[in-house]
Amino acid sequence: MSAKPVQPDITLLLDMDGVIRDASLSPALSEESVEAWLGRPWTDIAGEEGGDKVRRMVEDARTSGISAFRQINQRFPSGTEIPIEFTTMLLGDRTGMLAVGKNLQAVTELHSRLIAAQQTIERDYWRLREMETRYRLVFDAATEAVLIVSANDLKVVEANRAAVQALSGIDRGNEEVTGRDLLLEIAEADREAVREMLVRVRDRGKALSILVHLGREVRPWMVRGSLVSSERGQVFLLQFTPVTSTPRGDDRSEPTVLKTLIDRVPDGFVALDAAGVIRHANQAFLDLVQIGSKGSAIGESLGRWLTQPGADLAALLSHLQRYKTVRLFQTTIRGELGSETDVEISAVDGDDHNYVGVLIRNVSRRLTGGETDALRAALGPISKQLGRSSLRKLVKNTVGIVERHYVKEALELTKGNRTATAELLGLSRQSLYAKLARYGLDDKGSLSQDDLPDDDAED
Repeated sequence: MSAKPVQPDITLLLDMDGVIRDASLSPALSEESVEAWLGRPWTDIAGEEGGDKVRRMVEDARTSGISAFRQINQRFPSGTEIPIEFTTMLLGDRTGMLAVGKNLQAVTELHSRLIAAQQTIERDYWRLREMETRYRLVFDAATEAVLIVSANDLKVVEANRAAVQALSGIDRGNEEVTGRDLLLEIAEADREAVREMLVRVRDRGKALSILVHLGREVRPWMVRGSLVSSERGQVFLLQFTPVTSTPRGDDRSEPTVLKTLIDRVPDGFVALDAAGVIRHANQAFLDLVQIGSKGSAIGESLGRWLTQPGADLAALLSHLQRYKTVRLFQTTIRGELGSETDVEISAVDGDDHNYVGVLIRNVSRRLTGGETDALRAALGPISKQLGRSSLRKLVKNTVGIVERHYVKEALELTKGNRTATAELLGLSRQSLYAKLARYGLDDKGSLSQDDLPDDDAED
């Protein structure tokens, strides 16, 4: 059985100049009328964009006998515009040319749908990535220990920071726990109870909490579980809550009180191990490094947030090893969100656990040594005394003017808070009070150039 020949959707009979002499349409385009095309150059009805393609097809047919296929958006007299793929061929007696075209409207629509589907897939992919990122941030920042365990073999699939520390102990908080057997991380006396709980979770979807002892330190935890479906099949989502006794009144232990006080210290405080890894951090330090939870800082090296991570931390630990204490170590803290804060570090080494206590003070608010316009104006009269007063007196008066200027500026910055002013200037409160009295600033009085003292009294 012979195949039925494919009929072109549009056929144009052209003369050698590309003028349309006859035109016919397939039944699929029978609603269109093309009588208005007769006698017009093909380039005129092809539009601005299609005119160049038509000229190339006509020229190719003249020279080689047939042209390549080219697509143009053909506008019909009714105003309808349809994508048509044309090819042009030279008639045997060179009396004219024949242009045949195929309707690509269905192909174009299919291509548009394909592009739309690809865009939808891409949007869904990025939405999924965003959800995955949010899940990861919440998972890692959670203060509650969370484990995802395979329901088939009870191997640990995922664990957040708190769970890693619970399984590995505070001194080995960076150990990899993925792939471990869950039951081997639980005290032997509690393993049967955990198996029974997981059986109930598998049957009912969830189960009541039970008490287990976890990790190397065999600490007590309350664990509750639920069954979740994932790409890897069914997994157990296990949440561990530490069991702690609530202190009452004077029964609170001294370490608990000290930890509470450290957490409330306005300067940053971290406890490091011998390698410089953070084991405890207060809220002020978290604010400095722009981290939302302690779990994200514990187990990380302090050098991660220093200007020169390796050099600064190595220098600090080297000084500690040699002198046991460090005072006023200057460096810069770089926060997770891009902030840079000048700090002074004081540290002490040596407790029962070989931990290092580090106090980090923000000094970026301290006054700089640059002269202000007001200071330059105040120093102006000093230059006029050159030749009239001794060098010793000129220097003493200059020091007095500069000192008074910065004391007054510090008072304005702290809105009169004497304690904050003394801290800003690096003075004791007694020294600050003496200077306020000397320069008449204790009652915000003014002091003229001639009121400066001539004596060499020290604070």
